[in-house]
Amino acid sequence: MSGAKPSFRQRPLIAILLTASIAVLLGAYGFEYIGGLAPCRLCNYQRVAYFLAILISAVAWLRPGTAHWMTAILVADFLTGAGLGIYHAGVEWRWWAGLASCSAPGGYGGTAEQLLAQILAAPVVLCDKVAWSLFGISLAGYNALISTGLAMLAAAIFLNGRKDKIHGRI
Repeated sequence: MSGAKPSFRQRPLIAILLTASIAVLLGAYGFEYIGGLAPCRLCNYQRVAYFLAILISAVAWLRPGTAHWMTAILVADFLTGAGLGIYHAGVEWRWWAGLASCSAPGGYGGTAEQLLAQILAAPVVLCDKVAWSLFGISLAGYNALISTGLAMLAAAIFLNGRKDKIHGRI
């Protein structure tokens, strides 16, 4: 080994996490502003995980001494994003109910005035409607896959740093 601190050796991998998080958010905003696909509430929640990942990975990249623990936090962040993506995809496939504030109502047994009030209060974008898909996978599904992959990379970085600490290469 060259004697370089492991945290400095991890910087290129952390840069991948940072770049991928930025790319995913740019893609989401591209679908929104260029493609005209407005996000639902669950879509916006999924974006939060990437904003946090950008912040955390930027700190880890700029301050290599923090990289070991920052990557542990990134694992949790990306797994949370993957969980949100899986939940959202399940709502789209009707495997389980979504948030009451962003799912289409089932049946209705109220008065016409109550129905009109419910329609006017309903969100514009519903979480249980697939806005776009490719090969049968929605954007929420792709988010789950991407977040899982990034969590695996962050875990590998964390475990590699831990192994270096155990073997005294820090």
